[in-house]
Amino acid sequence: MQVGLVYLVSLVFVLANSYLITKDQYTLLALPVGLLVILIAIYRFHWLFWMVVFFVPLSVPLKEFTSGLDVNMFLPTEPILAGMMVVFLLRLAVDGGYSGAVMRHPVTRIILLQVTWIVITAILSTMPVVSFKYLLSRLWFLSVFFFIAVEFFKNPQNIRRFLWMFMIPLAGIVVVITLKHASLGLFDQKASSFAADPFFNDHTLYGAILSMFIPVAAGYVIKSPFKVWMKAVSFIVLAILLTGLLFSYSRAAWVSIVAGLGAYLIILFKVPGKTVLLGFAILGALFLMFGKSVLMKMEGNDQDSSNNLGQHIQSISNISTDASNLERLNRWSCAIRMFEEKPVFGFGPGTYMFQYAPYQKASQRTIISTNAGDGGNAHSEYLGPLSEQGLFGGLFMLALVVASIVIGVRAYHKHTDPELKMIAVTVLIGLITYFLHVTMNNFLDTDKASAGVWGFLAILVALDMKKAEPEEEPVT
Repeated sequence: MQVGLVYLVSLVFVLANSYLITKDQYTLLALPVGLLVILIAIYRFHWLFWMVVFFVPLSVPLKEFTSGLDVNMFLPTEPILAGMMVVFLLRLAVDGGYSGAVMRHPVTRIILLQVTWIVITAILSTMPVVSFKYLLSRLWFLSVFFFIAVEFFKNPQNIRRFLWMFMIPLAGIVVVITLKHASLGLFDQKASSFAADPFFNDHTLYGAILSMFIPVAAGYVIKSPFKVWMKAVSFIVLAILLTGLLFSYSRAAWVSIVAGLGAYLIILFKVPGKTVLLGFAILGALFLMFGKSVLMKMEGNDQDSSNNLGQHIQSISNISTDASNLERLNRWSCAIRMFEEKPVFGFGPGTYMFQYAPYQKASQRTIISTNAGDGGNAHSEYLGPLSEQGLFGGLFMLALVVASIVIGVRAYHKHTDPELKMIAVTVLIGLITYFLHVTMNNFLDTDKASAGVWGFLAILVALDMKKAEPEEEPVT
């Protein structure tokens, strides 16, 4: 009887799936995969974690598989992440809680305050449905890449595993994208976004992810416990990532890498924090004194984005004719006006792209401006939360940046193990490149950026807590 039922169900599935395929609908193909994922989640949950980390660089948007469904979701990762979040919450309910040491950590507290504020502003949102979708995606990213990851990273071997489980497929994707450039015969700025699609919806996201992991790859080349052949592999991966960064034509990524190198030198030579703050204060004073003339100089720069690398770098400061730069200024101005109108609770998480159009001034609009809500977000991970979640939204993001730098430096100086020391500083530099990059872009609503940012923060928290609490049985 049971065998007959299995045959019947299988026959119904084959017939239904065959019919849907004739209609160019392939969604039912995901059913067997979904059942397999559920079984793995029940019996081998840690396998699922490593699977999702490996597939993040390979993920593609849902629109690649089906048309007419307006859902901003990446496959196969986000459905798995949502399921893992549910399993994680159920386990918390059964086990009676989560690690107290992790919950008391300053970074965790900032994250929890940030999530709490997102909940409050979502309730008061001008578009509650949009805001709660934003909240859900933030929760499954945090559940897996931070809270679950921290527990895994109590075993330092899992930190190394996480980094390489991400970097190897990322290097593979860079090879694919570079070959795509070659097949087009175009290694230029105009082809950069097209070549990165569908793995990256924009060449700037491509550059941001590469700039996060390049310091880590470089760390394993320069200083690691690997044997010679593994260092050779690390060098090949680093060379591939650098090639990808070059042809990403992401000016913000290039700048962030240079700034990250500067941050590394500050950490390496143990420049006191007071000296660094004094340096920023001097730069601020100089800007106040000479800012007007600097802006006039920038307005006189008419070098647009170019396929010539030198000219493309020069276009970074062009705020007179470069459409990309001017559109950023337009978006930032809209975000500030939105904040001024709703300074406490904002318009609601995830709502900027649907609400900013009326706040554009005709004099600031560009040839790429739009009112349709389909041209991206605020182009800033700081001004976006400010407009969507009010003052506290912006402050919590800044607090996260400061806390990550503090604990990263502390973890670097704390450890004597060469690999852990190297991981602490390179992960911190990777985070710094991201935090600098997102002054001009915002990516935390994507699985790739979330895996990097929350995963790197989980690494720093785990390293910061190491030896500061009783030894626990590591998660394998």
